[in-house]
Parts: sequence; structure tokens; C-alpha cells
Amino acid sequence: MPLSRDTDDQKQPTPRDAPQLSAEIFLIPLDAQRHIVYAPLRRSAFIANAKVVRFLAAVQAGRWDSSADPDGSITGFLRELGMLDAGEELPPIRPFVGPPEPNAVTLLLTTGCNLRCTYCYASSGELPARFMSMDVARRGVDFVAANAARRGLPHFEVSFHGPGEPTLNWAVLTGSVAYAREKASEFGIQLQTSVATNAVFTDQQIDWIVAHLTGAMVSLDGLPSVHDAHRITAGGAGSSERVIHTLRRFDKAGFGYGVRMTVMASNIAALPDSVDFVYSNFRPSGIQIEPVYHLGRGRDAASAETGEFVAAFRAARERALRHGRMISFSAARVDSLAIHYCGLSQDSFCLTPEGTVTGCYEVCSLDNRWAPLFFYGEPNGQDGYKFHLPVLDHLRSLTVVNRRYCRACFARWHCSGDCYHKSLDLSGGGEFAGAGRCHITRELTKDQILQHIVDSGGLFWRGLPNPPRNLAGQEEDGGFTRGT
Repeated sequence: MPLSRDTDDQKQPTPRDAPQLSAEIFLIPLDAQRHIVYAPLRRSAFIANAKVVRFLAAVQAGRWDSSADPDGSITGFLRELGMLDAGEELPPIRPFVGPPEPNAVTLLLTTGCNLRCTYCYASSGELPARFMSMDVARRGVDFVAANAARRGLPHFEVSFHGPGEPTLNWAVLTGSVAYAREKASEFGIQLQTSVATNAVFTDQQIDWIVAHLTGAMVSLDGLPSVHDAHRITAGGAGSSERVIHTLRRFDKAGFGYGVRMTVMASNIAALPDSVDFVYSNFRPSGIQIEPVYHLGRGRDAASAETGEFVAAFRAARERALRHGRMISFSAARVDSLAIHYCGLSQDSFCLTPEGTVTGCYEVCSLDNRWAPLFFYGEPNGQDGYKFHLPVLDHLRSLTVVNRRYCRACFARWHCSGDCYHKSLDLSGGGEFAGAGRCHITRELTKDQILQHIVDSGGLFWRGLPNPPRNLAGQEEDGGFTRGT
């Protein structure tokens, strides 16, 4: 429930010295008596009882009365947190205009795959495979390297992603990295390289990846029994043994990687044990956990975007903490303030095997029903690209500030509207009206806010250098209650 700073014709005139809301404030219910009062753009939150909630509502409605706060403690506290009388609040808006100048390229090397995962968003392996050529890869590398050099940036990035398994186009993967290194040396800047992969490799491939890439995101669904039920080879066998071998080699070499874990409805209960298994046996930088996407072969899967997922995630988080580690869900990120969920509205530059430009690696074929909304460029002559700015400008507009449904959500500056492609597919192209992921996002973001309050002493959280002062004794009697 948001408290707006906007005025309207029904708002009552207030005394000249009446406090004014200076933040977008949300009231997040905890129970019948308590709310989290949260100002995301002020990085401020505290747990309040009904007295403070009524006070804020009165200020918002222009019904403030000094008798509601006779000693000024509530007003002073809210001023210290930037919620009252603190001046203009600026949202994290960064516009993108004109021709795109990305310093990162995602090469979608192939649609072929050595696995037949039951939930694959791209249904890889069902159609004849398409493979990128070195000419396509070189053109993409040339473009982003030159952009980085012209903009005075310290590095450029080359990453490899689906819809298929990038390492199946091994010659172009290795060749494009070698070529990118030459360009980095030519321009005197750094190169960053990464791959999203199923990690079913030969030992020779592992050696090369360790020696030449910056990092990897490895798909591993946790316990071998869980993984092997859904991440199967083209011949129908489980793939966990091969992935485990790769991760052990990565760990021995000190190679940096993360784990991406997909959760099916039937495997929600196993999530805590799956997280425990990964952190007990391997050393990833983190584990990203997502309920199955209703795309491709996962379209008709039972939904895992449920309250059961939230409960299992919380239990898995406790397991991770026992290892001194963390887990994440992509849309719950309270420490991030942004209007962009991903690169889609920030000139994301993905090249299909044919060399056309899409803003999303999930929409990588002109046969996709949403292709006209995502494809915004193609090769132009001998080098460079021709961009369709109306399409690109539409993608740039797909930020959370332009999503009506999200305006009343306290997590909107953090999830930033979540994945546009998934919401588009869910709504059929109409106005987005929420999804199961929204409930997960709100619950897990609420957990993160509460944890910040607890870590800050249990009374309030302010993510700024100077915390509020003179708050001794202002707990339950003043309307503020400690987090647990």
C-alpha cells in the first residue's frame, strides 16, 4: 500500500508548519498491528505500529494535527529518515537515446544442444540447428570493442549464451575469444568473457575454459536425482555426473563460476537439500534460483511460482547461511535501485546465429511471435549495423516507470518490472496484470528489508552514511517496534 506525495482537490489545507511527505512511502503489512514503513528511494525502513501508520496517513491526507505527536518524536524520526521535509526525491532514471553504443555483445552461437531438458525455454534440439559463423562473431566483437575505445571505457565484454549450448559451436567460441583478445590489445583495454552453459564438457574443453574465460554460469539443479530427472542428454541419460566432474575441475583450478538452479513444482520440497548439496561439495560464487519458466518445453509445466516456493527458498537460504553463503532470486534485489530489470531497455546487444540483433537472448528467432518487438538491427554492408530506432526506442521505454501494474508495488525500484518477455508472453501482448513471480518478488524483497533492519540494530534501517540520531527510548511507546 503506497502513500503518495501528490496533492489532489480533496486534500485539506494544512498549517504552515505542518510536515510534508518527501518520499514515496509504502506500508507493508506484517501482522494486524505492525507494518514495515518503507521509502525505497531514501533507502529507509522501520517497523511501525498503528500509531505511526495513522500519523503518516494524516500527513498524506492533509489532516495533520500537532496533538498526534506532542513531543515531536515521530516527526523528528521521520525527518531523519528522509521521509518528511527532506526535499526532492530522485528516481534512478537513466535515459538511452540515439544510435546504440554497447560495449558488450552476447553471441548466441547455436540453437543446437547436447541436452533435452524437459523445461528448455527454447525447446532446443527440436529443429535443425543453426550455427554462427566467425564472420558474424568478428563483426560483433569489432562493434563493441570500438564503442568501448571511443567512449573511453576500461573494458568490453563478450559473452556466450543459448538458446542452445554455446560450446557445441566450439570453433567459433574459441576463435571469437582469440579475436576479441587481439582487439583488446589493439585498443589497450581489458576483455571480459563468460559463458552460460550446461557444463557437459570434455576435459580438453574444461582446460581451455579455465585458461581463457573470465567466468561461467552453470546450470545445475541441485541434488543429482533432481537434476537428472529434467536435465537429460539427447539419449535420455542424466547429466549430473558430467556437470559434477566439471565443477570439481573448476574448483581445483580456482575458476570463478556461479550456479543457476531451476525449480520444478515437483521438486520444490527438495530445494533446501539441493542448496545444501551444492554448497557442501562445490565452491560457486553464488546460486541463482528460479521457478520454471512457462516457455518452450516448460510451457505446460505445473507452476512453481507459489507460496510453497517462497517457503522452500527461505529454508534453502538458512541452509546456505550455515555455509556462510547466499542464494538469490533474480527479481528480489533490495540493494539495487533501477528502472531496468535487464539489458533489454538498456540497448542489450545480442547476435543471433545469422547476425541479426535482438534485445533478448530468449527471443532469438524471426519465427518467434514477438520477434518484431525485439529485433532491432542487422548487418550493414561490410561492417557495422543498421539499426531500427523506432523498435529500439520502444525497447528503451520498457522500464518499470511505464508499467501501470507496478506503480503500487514497494518492490518496483528493485525488481524493475521483472522480465518483459515472460510478462509479454503471459499477457498475450496485453496490459500486464501481475504473475506468480510478483508474489515471490514481494515476499523475498520484504525478507531482505527486514534483514537490513535487523542488521542495523532492529529499530530502523537507513542505507546512507549518517544514521538518524537521538532515538534512544523511542521504541514501542513512540510507535516504533524492533524487527525480529
